[in-house]
Amino acid sequence: MPDSFNPSARSRLRRLPKRGHYDRATVYAILDAGFICHVGYAIGGQPYVTPTAYWREQDAVYWHGSAASRMLRALEAGADCCLTVTHLDGLVFARSAFHHSLNYRSAMLFGRARKIEGAAEKLAKLEAFVERMYPGRWPELRPVSAKELKATTVLGMHIDEASAKIRSGGPVDDEADYALPLWAGVIPVHGAAGKPEDDARLVKAAKMPAALADLAHLGLRKR
Repeated sequence: MPDSFNPSARSRLRRLPKRGHYDRATVYAILDAGFICHVGYAIGGQPYVTPTAYWREQDAVYWHGSAASRMLRALEAGADCCLTVTHLDGLVFARSAFHHSLNYRSAMLFGRARKIEGAAEKLAKLEAFVERMYPGRWPELRPVSAKELKATTVLGMHIDEASAKIRSGGPVDDEADYALPLWAGVIPVHGAAGKPEDDARLVKAAKMPAALADLAHLGLRKR
């Protein structure tokens, strides 16, 4: 497997190409830092973009949902798909409205998804999904029922074509504007997790596992 993607006409960045990245390490780091993606597709010529949870395993991304989902049904039938993930890292204040910006990391993937058919493979993918977001949680849970498994569709898409775009650093103003007596700079933006809240119907014997207090695996800060 090559270390970088070979950009095509649809994945090569045209606007500010210097911000483009095509190496797998950069693309995968952006994917692994997120939990929500946006899946773009078309049904009958009408474009749709659906937000959904996702996870990556090696060179493929997966997402799941109701077996009755129109989006999943369209994609399992072989529709072209565009999957994107974006992280906001900062608000960039310039000395003119034109040069105000955002610091961000984004990844865009193109391909066609396949439906995970076998019950054993589907269950393994759902376990990977739970363990991706809640490490150590799967063995503690009630086993997935046959009804739940049947009602769930899991799709996977091999990452054959992808690109990343990243903006970082401070504002880039017109040279003459640097003399203006205006504040300029960056306000960093970080994800943060709050204090856990017990479910209202929690039984007395149920205690929150100590491992859940460590949110480092989520890439989040504690508030």
